[in-house]
Formats: sequence, structure tokens, C-alpha cells
Amino acid sequence: MAAYKILVDAMGGDYAPKAPVEGVLIALERHSDLSIVIAGREPEIRKALEGKSYDAGRLQILHKEQVVENEEHNPAEAVRAKKDSSLMYGMKMVKEKEVDGLVSAANTGAVLAGATLIAGRIRGVLRPALSVALPGRKGPVLLLDVGANVDSKPAYLVQFAQMTSIYCKKLLGIQNPRIGLLNVGVEPGKGNALVKEAYELLEKEPEIHFVGNVEAREVLENAADVIVTDGFAGNILLKGLEGIARYMFGCLKEEMMKSFRNKLGALLLKPAMRGLKHKLDPSSVGGTPLLGINGAVVKAHGNSKGEAFANAIEQCIQYLSSNVNAEIAECMARSKQRAREEQKSE
Repeated sequence: MAAYKILVDAMGGDYAPKAPVEGVLIALERHSDLSIVIAGREPEIRKALEGKSYDAGRLQILHKEQVVENEEHNPAEAVRAKKDSSLMYGMKMVKEKEVDGLVSAANTGAVLAGATLIAGRIRGVLRPALSVALPGRKGPVLLLDVGANVDSKPAYLVQFAQMTSIYCKKLLGIQNPRIGLLNVGVEPGKGNALVKEAYELLEKEPEIHFVGNVEAREVLENAADVIVTDGFAGNILLKGLEGIARYMFGCLKEEMMKSFRNKLGALLLKPAMRGLKHKLDPSSVGGTPLLGINGAVVKAHGNSKGEAFANAIEQCIQYLSSNVNAEIAECMARSKQRAREEQKSE
């Protein structure tokens, strides 16, 4: 594996800078050829590093006083007003190829805005997409978009399908990923204007294996490897699933504590429950790359702790080594060429 230089935003997330620093140290220990730039308020970073052993030659501290707060209400304004923040300056370094990739658990809207407006999109990409790997019954199911594009057009959904199909092939080893379209019914004529038009375009798209509409209840049941939707519906589905998971675990815990017999059963079920909890734990994945950005930008979960940050850095390394962006650029070029040919034939 090639040696990479990755910038980590030390000021992003609920447990900054402690969690990002811990994740960086774990990642440096895992990869002897990795170097990291950790950006943020230097005094706070050095305090988090106190008493820790690490290779100082592979860890650079970049002092940036400005911070993109978790509660930023206007991401576009944060891009303009906080250009010298750890996050936005990091995006600039990605654009200028001073680092190979960036990992941040900062405000999602700010990460997306900074990646789009500063790092920039791959040529031909209309909008970047944010995906998440859901724990399907027979393997991970990628859902996108989950919030980057609340208002989408049919052409965006087609590109989401193209990009994530490449991502599945290169990183998940799925050679012919099945692409489904989230809808209120499986019939082709169902849905609003957006999904009806998107269905027709996806059905004709030669770059993907489209399997039709998928209802929300089928998302985790192996109906498709990828579920494509707009950011509004995708975010609602994702948060709904997270809420149901918390509710079910809470109810199970309450029931298991009600009697001695239940407690005994809980003891027997503990290994299985631990495995299920790990499967549903977002920290086991760490983060997700923004597809369509001209660089490797990985968004870590806001409540990431040290191990989760290390896994997000791992995601960034894997994304870089898989050469996904080059494949996406080639796909966009082929799509543009087909569109030209169709216009000439009309």
C-alpha cells in the first residue's frame, strides 16, 4: 500500500480534540508508512497528546484558531467566514494536493459545503453524495443520499447510482451491485414526479444494474446492494432506523431486568446481543467518503470516539488505494459522450 498523508480535523465532533487525537495515534500505530497532519488549536492538541508515545516524524500539528462549530446554522457562510479554520483550510490542502485526504467529524453541512466549494467536484459530477452502510441481513446495504442534497433532480439520482456502483465494486468487492430506487411501492408507476422520472433514467442507464423500486421495509432484506434516494427521504429513513434500533435495545433491556428468569436468559443471550450491537454500531465503520469530490474526504460520525476516528482514517486510506475517483471521472466522461451522441441522432 502506498504511503499517504492525511489531514485530520482535530476540532470536529462531540469529543474534540481528545477523540481525533486518540484516533490519529491508533492509525499511526497501525500504518508505519502513514503520515498525518492534525489541524486545530495547538495548545488543546498538545494537551491531548500529553503522556502519549508516537512517531513525531509522522505527525504534524497545524495550528488553526478558527473552529467550525457543530451547531453551524449556515454551512455556506461558515465556508466564507472561516476559511482559516481547521476544516476549511484542510479542504484547501486537499484541493492543492498538499494532503491526499481529509477526515472530519464536524458539522455535516459544513463538511459538504467545504468539500464542494473548496476541494471541488470531479469533472462531470453534478452533486456530491453522502452514503452510509446499513447492516443488511446478508451484508452491508449502501444508502445514499442521506443528507447532502435535500432537493434533488432525477439526474442527480442517476449519478448517485453510477458513483456508488463503482464504490461497491472497488471497495466492497461486489462485481455487479444491484441498484434499487427507494419508493412507496415496487411498481414502476409508483411515487412522486422525482422518482418516476428517475426510474425511467435508471432503467436505461448502461453503467449500472438497476433492479427497480425498493420499499423501506425491504431495505435491510437484501432487496438490493445499493438504495438510491434524495437526501430528504434518505435522511429520514436513516434516522428512523437509528431510532427503532435504540427503541428495541431499550425495550429488550427493560424486559431482561424484570425477573430472575429473564436475567438468566439475558446472560445466555449476551454474546449474541454483543454481536448485534457491534453490527449496528457506526463506530465499527468509522466514516463514509463523500462520493463525487475531487479528493478523499471522509465524514466521521459526530459522536465518534478514538477507535471510530481510527476506523474513519482507515476508510480514507482504503478509498485512496482503490482509485475510485479515477473510475468515477471516466464514468462521467462516458455518460457525457453518450449524451452527445444521442443529441446528434435526434
